[in-house]
Amino acid sequence: MTRRVAVTGGSGKLGRACVRDLVENGWSVVVLDAVAPAEPLCPFVRVDLGDYGQTVEALTAVDDRHRGLDAVVHLAAIPAPGLTTNAATFRNNVPATYNVFAAARQAGIRNVVWASSETVLGLPFETPPPYLPADEEYPPSPESTYSLGKVLEEQMAAQFCRWDPELKMIGLRFSNVMEVADYAAFPSFESDIDRRRWNLWSYIDARDGAQAVRKALEYTATGMDVFLIASPDTVMTRPTKDLITAAYPDLPLRREIEGNESLFSIDKARRLLGFTPEHSWRDEVGVTEEAGAPS
Repeated sequence: MTRRVAVTGGSGKLGRACVRDLVENGWSVVVLDAVAPAEPLCPFVRVDLGDYGQTVEALTAVDDRHRGLDAVVHLAAIPAPGLTTNAATFRNNVPATYNVFAAARQAGIRNVVWASSETVLGLPFETPPPYLPADEEYPPSPESTYSLGKVLEEQMAAQFCRWDPELKMIGLRFSNVMEVADYAAFPSFESDIDRRRWNLWSYIDARDGAQAVRKALEYTATGMDVFLIASPDTVMTRPTKDLITAAYPDLPLRREIEGNESLFSIDKARRLLGFTPEHSWRDEVGVTEEAGAPS
């Protein structure tokens, strides 16, 4: 039986990777976005997610595009702080997410995956996290209006699931999403560890982010949950322990850190979703672990 899913923001960086991955894995996909995708892999509907009526219609049925959906992946948003004013970011992101959540409920869709953010962990970590590696266990610590919106979206999702015990809503706290073309800049990070300290030198390949979305859609559960989604390695060739010693020497470690291991723990996503990252910037740029420098 074909599974039908709408991807909001399917024209964006992560959205493009998600659409390709879902199509290649047998999902029937429709993209809901304000702009058309550069590569038309599936039907597209132009929609203003800030308009609740449009959002309900887009998730219910749209002529020959679809006649009903089994799931929705909500990625559409202003994707980071500082891209516009704080109030504009909040006004765009939070109401649109409410509209998608409420419209999905109206349409009888009980499988919702959406993009939360690494920023809820306390980025840019001017106040250090309580321990390393950072994970989903400590309370959200938003330090920007963008991040505040993500925290509110997680709280909204929890209440939607309280209202409907059969609903599943999975928030994926994505690290900084990268495409292959972005990796050419990574060797330049090496000269200044503070340049990427703001997110603990972490990232996620868009293709692995797409895998996490698909695994979250296929995850059998009810209720709201959140998962940190990052690459298992850092953006640096320096050993991670050296980075910790230089930047956060007094922070407690919950476990031993080896090699270039990320300081964003993906243990929960591995265990429950079956998330298995397959792509590293090192494979694209050509890094030898022994030399610790581009080859």
